[in-house]
Parts: sequence; C-alpha cells; structure tokens
Amino acid sequence: MRKLTPNELKKIKEKAVKESDLNESAYTAKVTVHLGTCGIAAGGEEVLRALNEEIEKSKRDNIKVVISACMGMCSSEPNVTVKRMGEDSILYHNIDEEKMRQIFQGHILNGEIQSDYALAKIR
Repeated sequence: MRKLTPNELKKIKEKAVKESDLNESAYTAKVTVHLGTCGIAAGGEEVLRALNEEIEKSKRDNIKVVISACMGMCSSEPNVTVKRMGEDSILYHNIDEEKMRQIFQGHILNGEIQSDYALAKIR
C-alpha cells in the first residue's frame, strides 16, 4: 500500500469536514447512534428503530441519521449524539426507545436539550 502525501491527507480531511458540516448540507440536524457491539447489546438497535419511526412520523427529510461504532464508553451505552445546525453537539447516554422519542421531540425538533439524559456537550 502506498503512503499518502500530506497534501492528500489534507484533502481527505477537508472533504470529511465538509460532509459532516450541517451548514454545507440540506440537513438541519444530525443524529449519531453509536452501534458498536456494546451499543447493540445494550439495545441500540431499538433506539435506532425508534428514531427512524419518529423521523417518519414527523415527515422531516432534513435530519441525517448516522450509525457509528463504539465510542469507548461501554458502561453508558446506548449512546446517541445530537448535532443541530449552529449548536454544540450533545451526547446522550443510557438511551432507550422512550428516551429517544423524548430527545427527538424535545431536542431535535424543538432545540430543548434533554438534560436528564445528557452526558456531555461537545464543541
């Protein structure tokens, strides 16, 4: 395998940042469901299903759902990160289907951080 040049790495980084930047897309929110082995074992697939059901019911097409690997915080799984355009990301922990529905209605749609479930703010 050939080595990448610093310039090639810079271009890859710029592309990744642009693709993840809500300001550069049609999306107003991005929800990352962390589905590593520990997240799946803790019920993450049910959380993802509840999120998708809420999006479908809302008829919103400007919410991006991303599936990610484990973040190394197995004891707090299932974890979900919510990023709304122009705001810091919020990491939610120990999420179940009902909590995901509350996060969707409260935070994703209305901008109200669900502090009972929030673990961290990510800048």
